[in-house]
Amino acid sequence: MRLEDSAPLKSIKTRQRVRIPHLLAAKETGEKITMLTAYDFVTASIFDRAGVDVLLVGDSLGNVVHGHDTTLPVELDEMVVATRAVARAARRALVVADLPFGTYEASPEQAHASAVRLMKAGAGAVKFEGGQRVTPQVRLLAASGIPVVGHLGFTPQLENAFGGKRIQGRTESAADALVDDAYALYEAGASAVVIEMVPAHVAARVTEVVPIPVIGIGAGVDVDGQVLVWTDMAGMTQWSPSFARQFAHLGSALHTATQEYVEAVRASQFPGPEHTFTN
Repeated sequence: MRLEDSAPLKSIKTRQRVRIPHLLAAKETGEKITMLTAYDFVTASIFDRAGVDVLLVGDSLGNVVHGHDTTLPVELDEMVVATRAVARAARRALVVADLPFGTYEASPEQAHASAVRLMKAGAGAVKFEGGQRVTPQVRLLAASGIPVVGHLGFTPQLENAFGGKRIQGRTESAADALVDDAYALYEAGASAVVIEMVPAHVAARVTEVVPIPVIGIGAGVDVDGQVLVWTDMAGMTQWSPSFARQFAHLGSALHTATQEYVEAVRASQFPGPEHTFTN
C-alpha cells in the first residue's frame, strides 16, 4: 500500500499531483473532476497551472492540429509525440492519452504494445473506445499496471458506422446497453469512463450504477466530471458543438493581434527603438 492510500482524503483541488486514486476519491466525495484536451507543451502548461485535473491527449488532434475531418487518420507515432510534449508540461494534472484507431482493436496484445509506447512517453493512463468488445484489452492492460479510461456513447472512431455525429442511447434498449457496457468496463478493470453525446438522464444513470468516475461531454451535468476539446472551450473557431460552452473568444483575439502585427510591420512601426539592439 502506498503511504497516500492511508492518508485522509483531500480535495482534488489541493493535490500536488493528480493520480487515478484521487479521481476515485473525488467520485466518492462528490467533487467534480475537470478535464481538457491538450496537444502541445505551451497550452498544456497553461491548463496545468490553471488547475485542470486531467489533460487528455486526444486523438482529436487529427481534427484540431492536422485539419482532418475525422480522427481516423491519426497515427500512434503522432500520439507519442503529443503525449511527450504534454507530459513535460504537466506538473500537477494526470495525463491521459488516446489509443488511435487501428492500434488496439485486433487483440489485447496489440493494445498492450500501443499503450506501453504512450506510457513510456509520459502518460499516466490510456483511453480507448468501446464497451464489452474491448474488455479483454482492458483486462490485460489493467493487469499490467496500465490504467485504462473507457469511452462510450458517441465514439468518434466509429463515426462511419454511426452514419455521422449522432446522439447515442436514445432508446431504452440503447440506454440499457450503455449501462451494461460501462459496468463491463469497470469489471474488467477500467479506472474511469468518458461518455459522449448521450441524453442527460442516461448519463446520470450510468454515473449512479458504475463505481468508477464518469466524465461527460455532451452528457449533462449529473456526471462526475466534464471534458471539452480545448479549442471549443476557448472559442478558437467560429463553430463549436452545441454542448460546448465558449469561456473565451481567443480565436477572434488572435486574429486581431495578427492583423495588428501585420499592420505594424508594414508601417515600420515594429520593431521600435525599445525592441532594437544598439550595441
